[in-house]
Amino acid sequence: MNASKTAAPNFRKAVPAGEDRERDVCGHCGFIDYKNPKIVVGSVLSFEGKILLCRRAIEPRKGFWTIPAGYLELGEAVEDGARREAYEEARVNPVLDRVLAVYSVPRISQVQIMFRGRLAGPDFAPGPESLEVALFEWADIPWPDIAFPSAVWALRHWKDVEGRDAFPAFGNPA
Repeated sequence: MNASKTAAPNFRKAVPAGEDRERDVCGHCGFIDYKNPKIVVGSVLSFEGKILLCRRAIEPRKGFWTIPAGYLELGEAVEDGARREAYEEARVNPVLDRVLAVYSVPRISQVQIMFRGRLAGPDFAPGPESLEVALFEWADIPWPDIAFPSAVWALRHWKDVEGRDAFPAFGNPA
């Protein structure tokens, strides 16, 4: 039995000093439990002009196509997270060129950081989160079956800068 006794947190809604909105605040010690957006990292990856897409094996949007992307882990750099997601979903180790876009999706409390990158070769395979993985010519991308609006945005932004080395990162489309 643990000899030290600590009080259980007793959270209440309050506006902490210097803040402008309600937060969950511990009535015992004053700890403020901030709720912050999730960060999603992903990449539009190409090989010989074709785009890598993954058909989702998990919800949400199981069975739909998307670019490799997912939640950033604690203590992980955004580039490392994008590489990890590409490996988890398509068993690839991409070369990331640069940030393609940063999207704000406040409706679901997400910030999405998308990279442009390429595959070193044509080798890929479905990871546990993908039903299948394929390279698509631009004209053959299954647009009606793309899982998320931000994946469509990233694909279109990739096309806008195809072949360019320098460009500013995109934001949300109008």
